[in-house]
Amino acid sequence: MAKRDYYEVLGVDHGATEAEVKKAYRRLAMRFHPDRNPDDANAEEKFKEATEAYEILADQEKRERYDRFGHAGVEGMATGFDGFSGNFSDIFSDIFGDIGDIFSGGRGRSRSSVQRGGDLRYSLDITLEQAVAGDSVEVQVPSLHACDACDGTGATPGTKPVDCPSCGGSGQLRVSQGFMAFQQTCPRCRGVGKVIQDPCRACGGGGRVERRETLSIKVPPGIDDGDRLRLTGKGDAGMNGGPPGDLYVQFTVAEHPIFHRDGSNLYCDVPLSFVDAVLGGEIDVPTLDGRVKLKVPHETQTGKLFRLRGRGVPSARGGPTGDLLCRMVIETPVRLSEDQKELLREFKATLEANGTTHSPKETSWFQSVKNFLDDLTR
Repeated sequence: MAKRDYYEVLGVDHGATEAEVKKAYRRLAMRFHPDRNPDDANAEEKFKEATEAYEILADQEKRERYDRFGHAGVEGMATGFDGFSGNFSDIFSDIFGDIGDIFSGGRGRSRSSVQRGGDLRYSLDITLEQAVAGDSVEVQVPSLHACDACDGTGATPGTKPVDCPSCGGSGQLRVSQGFMAFQQTCPRCRGVGKVIQDPCRACGGGGRVERRETLSIKVPPGIDDGDRLRLTGKGDAGMNGGPPGDLYVQFTVAEHPIFHRDGSNLYCDVPLSFVDAVLGGEIDVPTLDGRVKLKVPHETQTGKLFRLRGRGVPSARGGPTGDLLCRMVIETPVRLSEDQKELLREFKATLEANGTTHSPKETSWFQSVKNFLDDLTR
């Protein structure tokens, strides 16, 4: 009898993805498995057929040969059913996931005890100067390291873990529920398949000990408050040869007494004398690199912003450097002598004598009030 097309058997088209092939086979396996259909030869044949089709189509190399040459191209590549022997335990574990080798006839496999180490988080306080220019900061981070006494095994030196007596070293226990049989993780060894009879005194059998490690953290220029930096492999050590976790450093940038940051720009208030505001002049303004000169035009008003390009924060993502925006704050003279006050009175009188206002904001304010009152009387 000629074999049916494998795609037809699983009910998928020739362009089906790996996930679609797996889903189709899972549906058929659950429907036609002999444990669910005892004494049903037809169901057993359909199960064998679906399993053979899945074994070919789930393997990229076999699937390419099948697509090119048909059944002749993969002859002998399928292991066959034969009482769930060969690699069927692997197939079922792959298909049905964590419930174990479901329908596998009890052929359990020891689960790998290799575990990745946990990730760590560390909060690092830095200044605005460090955030802008970048820096290298040494910190001490507590983390779990492999125990030197037992080399991470958790057993007393000279001894080693033994097979778990509950699961016989498989890491799994067979559980039957009605007509279904599957395997679950052994609660005693937690799926490792081994237990420690004589724990290491240095680590208490855990295989790891806490230690403070000194790390040099490079602060990237332009880092912002709340940003995170990932240090690969600087987390807790893994278990039984597993890879270490990662360290995530979160930055907290302290407030600055002079500068305020908004994205890549910096802002600061600069005091401006009454005379310089009226006549103009050259004043010193602060930057994170030191003082620079700024030319202030005559008749400068409070709140006027002057932009110093490129004096802000560099981009941590490769963009342009921001600017420094200086806001002028005109200071009222204090502790004047009587002669100075008299000069100001004379100055005020000259302003009033020519009938011209010299206060642009005052003029604007009075005009706004006049317009408001005119609107009310209309």
